[in-house]
Amino acid sequence: MRVMLAVSDWTTHWLNMVPLAWALQAAGHEVRVVCPPFQTVAAERAGLVPVEILRPGELVTKARMHNHVNARSGHWPYAELPPDLATGAPVRSLDDFDPFGWIEENKARLIDVAVHNADAAVEFGRWWRPHLVVHDLMSVEGPLTARVLGVPALLTLWGPVGPDDEVPGVPGLRFLAVDSARAFARYDVGEWGPEAIEHVIDPCPPGVELPLRARRLPIRQLPYNGPGGWPTWLREPRDKPRVCVVWGTSVSSVFGQGSFPVPRLVEAFADLDVEVLFTVTGADHERIGALPAGMRAMREVPLHLLLPTCDLVVHHGGGGSTMTALAAGVPQLALPPGGDQEIIGDRIARAGVARVRHNARADAAWIRQAAADLLHEPEYRTAADRLRAQMAERPTPAQVAAELAELAAAGSPAAR
Repeated sequence: MRVMLAVSDWTTHWLNMVPLAWALQAAGHEVRVVCPPFQTVAAERAGLVPVEILRPGELVTKARMHNHVNARSGHWPYAELPPDLATGAPVRSLDDFDPFGWIEENKARLIDVAVHNADAAVEFGRWWRPHLVVHDLMSVEGPLTARVLGVPALLTLWGPVGPDDEVPGVPGLRFLAVDSARAFARYDVGEWGPEAIEHVIDPCPPGVELPLRARRLPIRQLPYNGPGGWPTWLREPRDKPRVCVVWGTSVSSVFGQGSFPVPRLVEAFADLDVEVLFTVTGADHERIGALPAGMRAMREVPLHLLLPTCDLVVHHGGGGSTMTALAAGVPQLALPPGGDQEIIGDRIARAGVARVRHNARADAAWIRQAAADLLHEPEYRTAADRLRAQMAERPTPAQVAAELAELAAAGSPAAR
């Protein structure tokens, strides 16, 4: 069987596919990752074969644009203004940039990119003839190619956010990819939208599952956060609780430096008798500076190796951090800056496994009290253990790979 993975610009949106891809390859199936150029290294480091035929969809630029529109409408919670679309530096005044003018000036170029990507994916699909397509929420090329070929398409969730969820504050705008190239109409394969999704591979346990109109294929969350070694000191005995802080570099890039919480976290944890590990990469790592005793800044240690040794994780509400923490059975303190992180934060809070507050409203005093509650009130650990057990009961990637082979054989003209 040949399986095409279609992935979008954001690496953490498709890393959940990697263990399933390993299982497919181990079962003797061929897997190819159709991607833009800057996903090639991530795919290769995961032991997969990239097919570099897509152009960047500029998701970071579009997210910054969304923030500028929010700021102009008075819905911007940070002291610093949103980042410049090109440089990522804060703008000095909202009058310095016209987001609506930028959209008008760049509309044709962005549509050209979308048309190229749709046609390139379909052309590759017609040549390689995959028996099924697996894609993330922000990929429209994957379901398009599957529809053109008449093979099954399966959406893989990156966390507890789905095709029917709307962007907070923007009614009608979903996280599901938009068919701006009108490719579904051009190829005469129906319409694209949440109702067009037939199969969803879902790693979320029942406590945080979202409602789906599509067929749900449960899968066990086997976290993959990228390659890396396991430091020996993680296995050494410790005499105080360990807190892991993981902060996505994309947060500062999209929401600006005012969203960077490490100074507040250092202040909050200074009065608690805990060990703190900061896992922050890129430019954010350089901004941490000197840390007090008992706090350590780290690079490139995969989160799934750290969290089983921790008593609490602090993060931005991203799907990768959330799902890795759920699989490890660790209580969570989420400080979502906006977007899908707010939806994810709300769902894990309602499941009883997390304390959550918007990043812009979480001061050091609130963080300190929330962390103390999560560390010392047993109900959070009980909820985390329950969700971890529920995840362990779900089908393994190997079992789902076998189910996908049956699905392809039953529903794919290419497989017959």
